[in-house]
Amino acid sequence: MRRGAPLIGLLGGTFDPIHFGHLRPALDLLQRLGLQEVRFIPCRLPPHRRPPQASARDRLAMLELALAGEPGLRVDARELEREGPSYMVDTLLDLRRELGEVQPLALILGMDAFRGLSSWHRWQEILSLCHLVVTRRPGWEGPLEGEVARLAARRGVEDPTRLRRRPAGCILFQGVTRLDISASRIRSLLAGGHSPRYLLPDVVLDYIHRHGLYRAAPASRTEEAGPQEGGSLRRAEA
Repeated sequence: MRRGAPLIGLLGGTFDPIHFGHLRPALDLLQRLGLQEVRFIPCRLPPHRRPPQASARDRLAMLELALAGEPGLRVDARELEREGPSYMVDTLLDLRRELGEVQPLALILGMDAFRGLSSWHRWQEILSLCHLVVTRRPGWEGPLEGEVARLAARRGVEDPTRLRRRPAGCILFQGVTRLDISASRIRSLLAGGHSPRYLLPDVVLDYIHRHGLYRAAPASRTEEAGPQEGGSLRRAEA
């Protein structure tokens, strides 16, 4: 597991808010794959879903609180500083300019995000810029189909050390701890006046309460008319 160059893991998402369903799998991968670090990359404007409910400033602050004390987990705020949609290919190109062409990088995705990879902006370029680590949780998740099935067949590896021997190009399916927690559930609990304690770090929950985040908003005419166009689409990128 220690052969080859140090491997950096990348985990993107809105983190609206950060919770244990993000944190425990990241720590699993840090330890099981011997990663140098896992960078949490909060997106400014997700391409496949509505904008985050909390501001970029609040989401960044919550991330920093959640990751404090674990040196292997860190925040990378470059997408929050970039205008326009937060396309992962742009982030990877930026990281390559910063870290060089030989640094092994591994983009961490859930299985649902991997299934939707072919809907990403310039998705064909992703594996030329990084490896993919697709997290598997215990239980049946169904077969892959179409483009992603062919990609997994061509690029899939079983030996994690192969990700250290080259900068990009491999796909590793890796088991992680199953935690059935979602940010949308946490927001729903808070909007309903209920406690989401034990689903996210106490320091994050304290921040949410201090800043009045995720409270139920008064109904507006727009909301009463129904969801906005595209509101049912899920973000494909992790």
